[in-house]
Amino acid sequence: MAARRSPTAPAAALPARRSLPARVGPVEVRALLPTWRSLLVAALLVGAAGGLYLLARDSSMFAVRTIEVRGGTPRIRAEVRRVLADEQGRSLLRVGGSGIGARLEAVPEVRAFRYDRRFPHTLEVVVRAERPVLVLRQGADAYLVSGTGRVLRPLPHPRLSHLPRLWVARTEQVSVGAQLSTAGERAAAAVAPLRASGLPLHVSTVVSDGHGLTLRAANGFEVRLGDAGDLRLKLAIAGRVARTTGAATEAGYVDVSVPERPVLSSNSQVSG
Repeated sequence: MAARRSPTAPAAALPARRSLPARVGPVEVRALLPTWRSLLVAALLVGAAGGLYLLARDSSMFAVRTIEVRGGTPRIRAEVRRVLADEQGRSLLRVGGSGIGARLEAVPEVRAFRYDRRFPHTLEVVVRAERPVLVLRQGADAYLVSGTGRVLRPLPHPRLSHLPRLWVARTEQVSVGAQLSTAGERAAAAVAPLRASGLPLHVSTVVSDGHGLTLRAANGFEVRLGDAGDLRLKLAIAGRVARTTGAATEAGYVDVSVPERPVLSSNSQVSG
């Protein structure tokens, strides 16, 4: 007697039959190709779009009527609007970053910028301003200098500024918008991180000469930095030494020209 198969037993699966790809004949291939009419319509659309672009670029359809400037101080924004005044009336489609950049080179206090075309009639410019960190003194003249060593503008009343001073000889060429000499750039780089360094003294003068960089406070205390390398590290170490010892309250110095081996000298150490 034949054994009865259990109703729950799975049925044997037959191997799936692979379907052969249908052969595409010449008629079907021709049907997939675009017709000459569709190509003609596409060419007409592209030509029309190009013509409209040229028309808009050379017409007042998208002419600049408003120049909005954001960032910086009110004085810097006013100066940016002044140098970009010639963009008024120009089509937004003709406005470019290189042209704006060339005009903004006349504004030394602009460090970087970006722009946006806000159709139909607004040009928006966002500027990032240079931050003055140093007062350059040359005889009776005074200038504000950025952390990159760029001369920003004359300073009519230098006594009203509490920024560190750098004195240079009258023979040195100084002009607004130009870079300082190598020694001046190093001095600017040395005082640029002071705000975030935590150094517990007010630096009144910075010296950049053949002996290296030196920051001097009004009470005679000095921070001797040596060369321009590892400035943030050197300032952090000098700040820690000054806070721990309290030495910055009197004449003396801390030498961090070799950060791994700071040297402290103060009047209290000498008298003791």
